[in-house]
Amino acid sequence: MARNIESVSRPPRGAGKLVTRSKRWVIAALVFLAVAALSWHWWLPLPAEFLVRGDPPAKADAIVVLAGDGYGNRVRKGADLALQGYAPIVLTSGAAWIYGVCECDLAIDYAVRNGYPRSLFEPLRNDATSTDAEARVIFAEARRRGWKSILIVTSDYHTRRTRILLNRLKPPELRLIVVAAPDRFFRADRWWWHRESRKTLLTEWAKLAAAMLGGL
Repeated sequence: MARNIESVSRPPRGAGKLVTRSKRWVIAALVFLAVAALSWHWWLPLPAEFLVRGDPPAKADAIVVLAGDGYGNRVRKGADLALQGYAPIVLTSGAAWIYGVCECDLAIDYAVRNGYPRSLFEPLRNDATSTDAEARVIFAEARRRGWKSILIVTSDYHTRRTRILLNRLKPPELRLIVVAAPDRFFRADRWWWHRESRKTLLTEWAKLAAAMLGGL
């Protein structure tokens, strides 16, 4: 009877090893969390920095400002590049989605109010509702005008996806240079501090995933 009682009270074989292994996992998890907390300033910007892949500006036949920036940073960046001699013309893309007014016309008016000469700009009015559709309009215009190189201006967070979509659709003879313009809210080094910046990061990652999978 004593032997039976002893066998019942004895812990199952391997239980000690299981407890030791669990402790190791807990310690490893705590160490990982501590390292992550101490190094957040290094790894937290990485998802945002991955989205930004702009080129240094270079001479081109034209500068094309993509639609989608309601604060004027894209059109101002394009105008600055033209004034620096990178191209003789700034083609400003945009659809008529703001109370029936084309975004490109609003962008040009904004640039002129901020001191840029209207002669720099030409509107590229279109009905595109995506970067993919906009690229098709731009490439058709480039073919019509015989351009061999285009300097594309878009927001910094949009540069990687723009590069993927445009390079997939562009004619082989056309050279593209994608230049980043700053965004009013998005900052790759501290995107988590502003609500609009957080929204931009999540939205752009979803669109980038779709672009990588062959979507729009």
